[in-house]
This record gives sequence, C-alpha cells and structure tokens, in this order.
Amino acid sequence: MKRAGVRTAGTRPPLALALPALLAVAFLTLPLLGILVRTEWGELADHLRSPGTVEALKLSLVVSFWALGLSLLLGVPLAWLLARVPFPGKALVRSLVLLPMVLPPTVGGVALLLAFGRRGLLGPWLESTFGIVFPFHTSGAVIAATFVAMPFLVISLEGALGGLRPRYEETAASLGASPVRVFFTVTLPMVAPGLIAGAALTWARALGEFGATITFAGNLPGTTQTLPLQVYLLLQDEPEAATSVSLLLLAIAMGVLIALRGRWTGTPSDRRPRPAPEAGASDTGLSDSGLSDSGLSDSGATGPVAPESGPAESAGPESASASASASASASGDPSAPAAAADTERWALHADVTGFTRLTLDADPGTTIAVVGPNGAGKTTLLRALLGLTPRAHADLRLGGEDVTALPPHRRHVAWVPQDGALFPHMSALANTAYGLRAQGVARAEARREARTWLDRLGVGPLAHRRPTQLSGGQAQRVALARALAARPRLLVLDEPLAALDQTTRAHVRHTLRTHLAGFGGVCLIVTHDPVEAVSLADRVLVLDEGRALQDATPVEVTRHPRSPWVARMLGRNAWPGTATPEGLALSGGGTLVATDPPPAGTPALAIVAPEAVSVHRERPEGSPRNVWPGTVREITASGSRLRVLITSDRAPDLVAEITPQSAAELGLADGVRVWTSVKATEATIVPL
Repeated sequence: MKRAGVRTAGTRPPLALALPALLAVAFLTLPLLGILVRTEWGELADHLRSPGTVEALKLSLVVSFWALGLSLLLGVPLAWLLARVPFPGKALVRSLVLLPMVLPPTVGGVALLLAFGRRGLLGPWLESTFGIVFPFHTSGAVIAATFVAMPFLVISLEGALGGLRPRYEETAASLGASPVRVFFTVTLPMVAPGLIAGAALTWARALGEFGATITFAGNLPGTTQTLPLQVYLLLQDEPEAATSVSLLLLAIAMGVLIALRGRWTGTPSDRRPRPAPEAGASDTGLSDSGLSDSGLSDSGATGPVAPESGPAESAGPESASASASASASASGDPSAPAAAADTERWALHADVTGFTRLTLDADPGTTIAVVGPNGAGKTTLLRALLGLTPRAHADLRLGGEDVTALPPHRRHVAWVPQDGALFPHMSALANTAYGLRAQGVARAEARREARTWLDRLGVGPLAHRRPTQLSGGQAQRVALARALAARPRLLVLDEPLAALDQTTRAHVRHTLRTHLAGFGGVCLIVTHDPVEAVSLADRVLVLDEGRALQDATPVEVTRHPRSPWVARMLGRNAWPGTATPEGLALSGGGTLVATDPPPAGTPALAIVAPEAVSVHRERPEGSPRNVWPGTVREITASGSRLRVLITSDRAPDLVAEITPQSAAELGLADGVRVWTSVKATEATIVPL
C-alpha cells in the first residue's frame, strides 16, 4: 500500500490545478527572493551590529517573551474553557478570540488606545488608582503584541484539547485527582505538541508585531521601538540596512516554522503504535508453564483462592520485596501497604434516574456483573455512579457516607475504561502510583505500593515501560493495577479483560477474583463474557433500554435468563412470545409446545439449548411436538462440535449443535433444506 500523500507511478496532476498551484508558490516565493537578492551580504554584519538595531532587537525579545508569558497565563485557561466547558455564547467568545487575527493591526491599536489610553475606558482609572500608563511605554508594546498574538495560542491549544479524548481526565479524576491536578499532570502533558506549536507561533507573531504597537505604544527608541518599527524607519534613510534587518526577521520566522514542521495545531500524545505481541516469556517474564504451576484454573471457582506467587521473584530484590508485600496483603497482614484499606467495609446504595433507571443495593464485598445488549445503559450506569454524565443521575451512598454531591475525585470510585486509558507520558509504575499520589501518599510509599500491585497482576518487570511499549493485554493489566492501588470504595470496570488473550485472561481473572474476595467495597463489572459473569460475580444485573430486567445469582440467570440477549450470550436459543395453554405463541411467528407453561397471556421467553435441537433431512416421525422445516444458513465450529444456523418461515431462527460426523452423514451445507425438531420437555418457558 502506498503511503498517503505519495504520488503513484504513472499518475499526473491535472494541468488546470497544477498551473495555478505553481503560480501560487511563485507568488509567495518571489518577495522572499527579493530580500535575499537585494541584501548587501558584505555589509550584513555591520548593519545587524549597529547600536539602533541591537537595541531594537533586545527590546523586541523582551516584548515578545513578555507577550508570550501573558498569552500563556490567559490563553491556556481560555483554550481549556472553549474546548471543555459548554456555555451560552461560546461561538461569540470564539469569534472574539479570532477577531485580532483578521482585524487590521492599526485598527487593533486604535481599539487598545480607546480602552487603555489616558482617555480610554479603563485608562483614567488605571492611572489614578495604580499609576499605570500603557501608551508610550514598554508595557504598552507588550499589551499590543499580546492582543494580536494570543489568538494563535488559543486556537492551536483548543484544537489539541478537542482532539484529546476526555476519558483520560475522567479516569484521573476517578483515581482521586482534583481538576487542577488533572489539568497539570494529565491534560497539559498530553497536549504538549499543540501547546508548543501555539507558543512558538505566538512568540513569532509577537516578535513581528508592527501596526498595533506603533498606533498604541508609539515609536520611541529604547522604549517601544521594536525591530519591525526599526525596519520602518530604516527604509526612509538606509534601505540596505532595512533589508538586512528584514532578513533577520525572516530567518527567525522561517526557523520557527521549520522547527514546527507543519504541526500547527499539534496532536494529543495518545496515539499508540501497533501493539507488541501479547505477553510471553520474552517480554514479561511469564511463561505458560509458570501460569499452570500457579494453579490458575478457571473451573468455575467463585470463592477465594490462594494467591499465586508473582513472576517477579526472579526480577531482582526490589521486585521480590514487592511480591512479598503482595502476598502479605492478600493474606490480610495489616502491615502490608495494600491491605490498609481492606479493613473498612462499604455497602452500596444507589438510586439511578435518567436514561438508566434502577435502584441498586449491595453489601460490602459483593461483585455485580452488568450485562446487556449495546445501548442497554451499562456504561451510562457506571458513569452515573462516577458522576461523569448528564444522561443519568445517581443518589449514591457508600457505607455511611452520602457522596451524591461530591465531585468525581472525592467519591473514591475507581474506574477502568474499556481501553484502560493509561496516561501515555507516564511509565507503568507512575500510572499505577498516580491515584495514591493524588490522595497525598508520599512518593516512595506510593511507588512501593504501586509495584506491589503490578507484581500481583504479573507486569512488575514492565514497571518502567511507557504505555506505547506495552501490548494491549499488558496495558489492561496495568490499568487494573492502577485502579486497585487507588484504594477505592467502589470499583467499576468496563470490560476490563476484553483485550486479553485466553491464557492471560485466566491469570488476570484469578488475580482479580483473589482481590475481590477480600475487597471491602462493591465492584461492578460490565462484561459480554459469560465466563467472567459466572466466575467473578456474586450477582448478575441484566439491563435493557436502561431498565433492570433481572438481578439474580449467576446460577439463576444461567438457568432462567429473562432476556433474549443474555440467553444468546449463554449460547441458547431465545424466543419471546405470549404464553398459551399448550406453550408459547412466538413473537416471530409460529408456536412452541412446552410443558408447564405460565398462565395464558403472560409475556414469556422460551429457552432452548442448541444441543436439544435435532436436525433431519426428512420430516421426523414419533414423539417430537415441535417440528419445523428450514434452510441451513451457516455452519461454524464450536470446540469439537458444530453450530448450525437454520432459518425458517414457520419459526424464528434457531441454532442446533451437532457433531461433525452427524453433519457429514446429513450432508449439511449452506442452502440445504432440513427439518428441525424440539421435544416439549426440552423447552423452558420463563415469564417476563
């Protein structure tokens, strides 16, 4: 594949476009060539060393750097406001920011004079109260340069902030960081390219300011006569010297543009290169055999299990001591740093209104799996508990404290978003320690406890890597460690294991289950994986269109799912309908005969296991009460068996599970006509 922007062989740009483009380049280049050609190179050094030029250059540097500082002080908060805060009149404010860029500089100078001059709106008050006079003073030149240059910083930084996804800042807030701390430790470092680009352009524009300065501040040598004003005076008496000074300004401007290399607005530094291969012995110190030796079986265990020995035992003294701390913490040793928070207990009570409407109560130590189709309100529920969405509101009580009115950073609700949202400018260790540092823990203690959690999740040897040097699975484990290290009262995980391979998922699931067994708060896990829901959760909360359809134990939800989506997630056929005396009148057409149906007229859901569906080439005779003709539409492998999707005009689509030998004997293939049958005793009817 050709790289974008590279012309492929054999293609030529149309002449109607190429010719005007070349003329535009020539139009922009010729004036610059004029300066180069007309410069008296032999006298260049003398011209630039003249006392007037040196004095004007020094003043220009002073004015431009003061203007840059003032622009940073005022423009950075303004850019953040425009990018992050919705408010009435934002379009008008943005127009005011852009106005100095299109306003004639002399008009800008007149406007400044009428505002800050001795007869202006604020000028008399400033002079009488503070003794400040801007016109014909160096401070006036700074004000003029700031007025025309600050928009470059604001627009550049606003674009960078607009490209930075808010989840980084929201995640930092959930770890306990105040808005100001988030701004300086997460937001600004991530938009550094945009900030640097805007600052460079602002400084260059301030250095070259002429019209507003001469109109507002005058042209006094040593006071307001900057280098552009010096050029203007030299043109009248010494044109050759004016050309030399113009060349100096041209070189400075070109230097700034070349240094930026076209990055006018900058980009947040959250772009990641192609992830490395998933964790293996070569990059994490973990081998499959090591995992097996730890006894990481996923055979449905839901209770506490013995903590595994961390892989960092061979990673040096520091990692070894961290592993010892992890083991002590998991065993309840009060001296372990991670165990300090586990001595407290926090029950959960939440009344959620808005798009998602439900009441949620959970005892300390409860893990709830939140499942449902896309758009069911799962993520909205989590964000309502975090206080991060206007779509829903949660009256939230954790333990004995009502945190409803508290901002996100004071709720002690830690969040792991789907992609982890690791801060790209920090190492794995710094990421993990971030929440502790935000809560006032000393740096050494925070890093020690962070390393403990990294070792617990098997990524201790990667502590000094940046997120861009981690694979997707490694990054997700670091994100989990960061949330657990923040000592939360409520832990909300949005598909935390989705990026992991099966082996790593089993390891992390085991570690997470070990921690949750002794966790003093409540944990909510959004997941689409039935294994996670069954193995990690004490309860399963089923959502659909913002409503709770079912809130029960994993066993109850598995046996009697009340949602077609959940039934299909569990691998079962699910058909909604209305109960009849003999079974169910299906919403998709047809009827299903079943034993023990609910009272007639009751909305219900029919659940049929795929292995209970029989497939025939001819209409079956005998006992089956439910027989439908159909057509094979898809055959997929599921372990050692095949799952066959069959469509019919007499019944909803259904999936049958058969052996490869049976499929071969029946000659099944896409488009083959078949008959399906289901015994009445194999259909379960669940009232809705």
